[in-house]
Amino acid sequence: MKKHTKIYLDYFGYGGEDFMPCEVCGSRAVDIHHIHRRGMGGNADADKIENLMAVCRLCHIEYGDKKHYIEFLIQEHKKKLDGKS
Repeated sequence: MKKHTKIYLDYFGYGGEDFMPCEVCGSRAVDIHHIHRRGMGGNADADKIENLMAVCRLCHIEYGDKKHYIEFLIQEHKKKLDGKS
């Protein structure tokens, strides 16, 4: 399991087989997306929970790694973070 996926699952308490909703549309999430890209050589802040969000494949293709959607993704992820109990 990739480090960033483990960080996300552990933070929200998901098991590997749990239904994990896409933070954008609510469908089954299959990817943990870096809101701000890791970049070449990595980035120390890239794998922090504030930068990781669960997305379905369609939303990852539609919104991922597109600068004009970063603020939208940040706002959607903030809702998830604020709702954590």
